[in-house]
Amino acid sequence: MKSLNLGWLFLVAILVTSSLPPSQALGTVKTSVFLSPKIELEPGLVSNKFYYDVDFPRGHIALKRFNAEIVDEAGNPVPLYDTYLHHWLVLRFFVRQGLGTRDISRLNSSDYISGRNGGICDDGVLDQFFGLGSETRRTETLIPDPYGIEIGNPAEIPSGFEETWVINVHAIDTRGVEDTMGCTECRCDLYNVTTDGSGQPLSPNYKGGLLCCYDGTRCRMKQGFNGIKRTVYLRYTVEWVDMDSSIVPVKVYIFDIMDLWKRSRNSTGVNAEHDCRVEYDIESCRDTGSAGNVCIDSKRVSLDVPFSGYVIYGVGHQHAGAAGSSLYWKGGRVLCSSIPKYGTGKKAGNEAGYVVGMSTCYPKPGSVKISKGDTLTLESKYSNIEQHTGLMGLFYLLIAEKLP
Repeated sequence: MKSLNLGWLFLVAILVTSSLPPSQALGTVKTSVFLSPKIELEPGLVSNKFYYDVDFPRGHIALKRFNAEIVDEAGNPVPLYDTYLHHWLVLRFFVRQGLGTRDISRLNSSDYISGRNGGICDDGVLDQFFGLGSETRRTETLIPDPYGIEIGNPAEIPSGFEETWVINVHAIDTRGVEDTMGCTECRCDLYNVTTDGSGQPLSPNYKGGLLCCYDGTRCRMKQGFNGIKRTVYLRYTVEWVDMDSSIVPVKVYIFDIMDLWKRSRNSTGVNAEHDCRVEYDIESCRDTGSAGNVCIDSKRVSLDVPFSGYVIYGVGHQHAGAAGSSLYWKGGRVLCSSIPKYGTGKKAGNEAGYVVGMSTCYPKPGSVKISKGDTLTLESKYSNIEQHTGLMGLFYLLIAEKLP
């Protein structure tokens, strides 16, 4: 793949600073800019593909930052009103050596192992290390010194396997579509589908979401609109340092507002099963008879934490209509609130009406320690002046098990 070597914040959290944490002297920060395989689009078309064995920094290193955006063939940023970036995900797998391919879609299940994040959803759901959507250009992803996400540790790679990286890009070309918002929210009627990507019939109650805007589907176009085919790329920038004893590893944990979790008991004791449904719909406040009140839909879920450690970073992921998401801690105190930033213009990164950024939290080092068994409450708020489908309410936390 083509590789180029190149050299915001509203924070709402307990004990946070109003700017990024000061940097401490670690090893030299290295930066590489990569391009995904080409993504071929035309008006109304959806591309939702997984790209295997992508370019990625190798070796025993600590990731410090990961940024991404959609660009055209000339490297110019593509605005969201032309190509909506529903999401991108970065996932890790361990693939058996000597197979001649790292494309896990072509391998037997015994030939690869997920190198997922810390959790907490059940395996196969929200396994990514990094992942954002339309907010990608103006959401800070820096992991402050002396912390980093450790990868490439030979002791963690199963014997006979190799570490490899996968990127999923879900892009929707909305040039000339009949209903831009409806297309970005994957409303099933606009995509004229009755089955999901595997051919299974959709429930009559399923109005919109990922099951309706899978790879190759097309959103309803305005009559008579003609547009050219084009090629775009996900351009992603990775920063890292070589791993050494001065770096404190952090783990990635993702919470989901649609986690239908329950406790279970087995031979090892009490465990929790986390059935994360990822997306949900909300009705218009006019339809629910609550138009006289503030039209805000609020959902909450309380989760028992299966880990211990110090919160280093937090950020939410929401879609258009978002009114913010928060994690509450002991006694209802705010651990972190992540607030959407909406664009006001036409330039890429400031597209009017789109969520173009989410605020992040950097608690004062050592000030927020979570213990195993603590209960955290996640809240996700959206404006429901209009109906919305395929919404998400995710929250990322980076946790260090120890302090420097």
